[in-house]
Amino acid sequence: MVRISVGPDLEIMKNLKNNIKMGISVAALLFVGALTADAQRAEFGLRFMPTFSSTDLQTSSGGTVKGKATFGFGAGLVLGFQLSDFVGIQGEVIYSATSQKYKENDVERKIDLKYVNIPLLLSLNTGKTKAVNLNIVAGPQIGISVGSRIRTSGSNGTDEPIAVLSVKKGDLGVAYGAGLDFGITPSRNVRLGVGYRGVLGLFDISDNNKTVAQDSYYILDRSRNKTNSAYIGLSFLF
Repeated sequence: MVRISVGPDLEIMKNLKNNIKMGISVAALLFVGALTADAQRAEFGLRFMPTFSSTDLQTSSGGTVKGKATFGFGAGLVLGFQLSDFVGIQGEVIYSATSQKYKENDVERKIDLKYVNIPLLLSLNTGKTKAVNLNIVAGPQIGISVGSRIRTSGSNGTDEPIAVLSVKKGDLGVAYGAGLDFGITPSRNVRLGVGYRGVLGLFDISDNNKTVAQDSYYILDRSRNKTNSAYIGLSFLF
């Protein structure tokens, strides 16, 4: 037997709204600053990001269990401005789909979360136009939930409580990582990049404000997004 339950859309908490608005304002100011600073080079690229996540889940008995990460993926666009050969900023728009699963008695549950993530990162480089460049990045990330669902399979022969998944529409976190990019043309304007990206969520993503039926419970409780990704991509300096 397979059951699919989709959590209801609820209003975003006021303080989370304020933090997301602040993040957008900071991102806009930094991009305007980069544009008016006479950036030496601009960069545009595409990336593919295999992703694993870690989320605390709640069992039907009220306990907490760490979900078992399954393979997810991300893909998106990168737009950067180099203030010098060693310092730059970059903004990204990344679609990310991750999953968590755990087994309780004979019942297995799997949670799917989908986000559009928008990180704004400070980038430190050993030499952006060199044949090989090492970069370190860090900065805030805004997340927008674009879908979530829970799938339940199996039965232990008793009436299992119904697990309900309800996720806030917005999230705010800190993104960080490191990578290498290689100039693959004589002019070094076309670059192949590989690296690591981690994200640590700052806020509880569960939205458990609505009363559920007596035989139901929220599967997310005081949970934060934590993801680890590898990436490979192609970018163009111009």
